[in-house]
Amino acid sequence: MMPEPDRNEALREEFNRWAEAGRGEGMEEEHLPIVLPVLDRMNLSPYENVLDVGSGAGWLVRLLAERLPEGRAIGMDISDEMVRRSRRRYVDVENAMFVVGSADEIPWDANFFTHAISVESAYYWSNPARGLREIHRVLREGGMAWILINFYFENPHSHQWAGHFATPAHLFGAGEWEALFRDAGFTNIAHLQIPDPTPAPESYAGRWFQDAAQLRAFRQAGALLVHGTK
Repeated sequence: MMPEPDRNEALREEFNRWAEAGRGEGMEEEHLPIVLPVLDRMNLSPYENVLDVGSGAGWLVRLLAERLPEGRAIGMDISDEMVRRSRRRYVDVENAMFVVGSADEIPWDANFFTHAISVESAYYWSNPARGLREIHRVLREGGMAWILINFYFENPHSHQWAGHFATPAHLFGAGEWEALFRDAGFTNIAHLQIPDPTPAPESYAGRWFQDAAQLRAFRQAGALLVHGTK
């Protein structure tokens, strides 16, 4: 296994390449069908402070900021290029901020955020256990953490992604993620799968799935949402 500092640097370089290729901007359309149900479950009040861990191109921070007119939405990403682009793109969103940082060392004071969310990021973290401890640290008492991922054990139609990742990723099951939450100090931990209602095309020629049937099965299985309370 690659040492954590080297792994974090590899992740920074990889997602800088994603940013330069414009891949971050396409994530909103791809992930919105599974993210909107999570935002509804979060039941956000206008004055809350929410952290997006692995904010990429910043689209989720924008959505959060719209729901937090009296609060703040903070996006954090390990890719400095993603952060630069997010700051430039959303410069007019007054209650949004973007910072460079990794999940295992969040550059923020303890006991600040009411919610932390991470979409399609947690399996890349160099040390998920430490990442969840850090999220627990920066949450206020009663604050909630929400992790949403498509690459997990119970969805076998995502397992082949491991062969395409430029950096190693963690393939954990729902029970393993719940155990990590518990070890980090969270309570009231639960998980569910959120199907993606997006219709699959009749044919598929990409590299992530064998064919359209597997893409369809992947979306039917849905994303894994794990959440817990501090």
